Amino acid sequence: MEAPPKQPRHRRRGPALATAAANLAVLVAAAACGTSAASAPAERPPAASPTGSSGGTAGDATTQADDLPEPGAKIPGSAARLATALKETTAGLNDAIDAWTKSGRTAKGGPPRDVELLALYQQRIYRYAARHPDLASRAFARLPAALAAQARDDTGAIRELLALAKPIKPSAVFKTQRARPAGELLGYFKRAERRFGVEWEVLAAVMFAETKFGRVRSDSYVGAQGPMQFMPATWKAYGLGGNVQNPRDAVMGAANYLKATGAPRDYRRALHAYNPSRAYVNAILKHSRQIKRDPRAYYAYYSWQVFVLTTAGERRLTGP
Repeated sequence: MEAPPKQPRHRRRGPALATAAANLAVLVAAAACGTSAASAPAERPPAASPTGSSGGTAGDATTQADDLPEPGAKIPGSAARLATALKETTAGLNDAIDAWTKSGRTAKGGPPRDVELLALYQQRIYRYAARHPDLASRAFARLPAALAAQARDDTGAIRELLALAKPIKPSAVFKTQRARPAGELLGYFKRAERRFGVEWEVLAAVMFAETKFGRVRSDSYVGAQGPMQFMPATWKAYGLGGNVQNPRDAVMGAANYLKATGAPRDYRRALHAYNPSRAYVNAILKHSRQIKRDPRAYYAYYSWQVFVLTTAGERRLTGP
């Protein structure tokens, strides 16, 4: 719904959430998963064995293909095995991200194969944990303190956003696309931070939650557009004359809007203006906190995929 011209509201939640998380998460925001015109319904990922990989690696040369989880690898159902899977997956993902960032290739193309597969498995673990809180609590108690804090934040963010989700029909269609390179987007976030004082980690968390860094192309069911999901009237007021579909312009417009509504002095107020949901605000702050704790979280989130909830179950729209 449009708000009064002097304080336009960004948009309302739509009918379905693709996450985050997480996710982890994130998760694509509900409105970003509208069923506007588009491509054919996405296929379900094929079932796969828990270990082994269908492809090689491009990030960490020391990672063997056989050590990588298949896209449909089984999620352990016991606390001990879940904790072990999360610990090993996150360690492997961090190593793969380190190799990727040191290679200087983050500004070109997507994540390497090892990062993509490990990030997807981590995301699926967190999404499973978000739906099984008792199991998650017992598993996270077995983790080192730093990883346990990360796991609680990421799972909590996913759970917050899933609570907003309303399953859609399996026949719903979506537009998706490749995200712009992680290094390119990072440059836009940091440029906007320099101009408006809004932390780049918050901007990254917003794009992550809204469209998984631009992977969702569909307008929301109420007409929100672009990688940062602006309503037309809000974009006209805060978009600085740019193109709402252009990631650079969209990030700058989002920083301008958040600054005008309270950031960086009061991020809760600004994010609530962006999306009037306490669950949404909590999720963004949790994800941004993780990026601040460890910049590798940005590259992990960047490598997470788009999921949607349907009346027939969860469906993944992007990724291997």
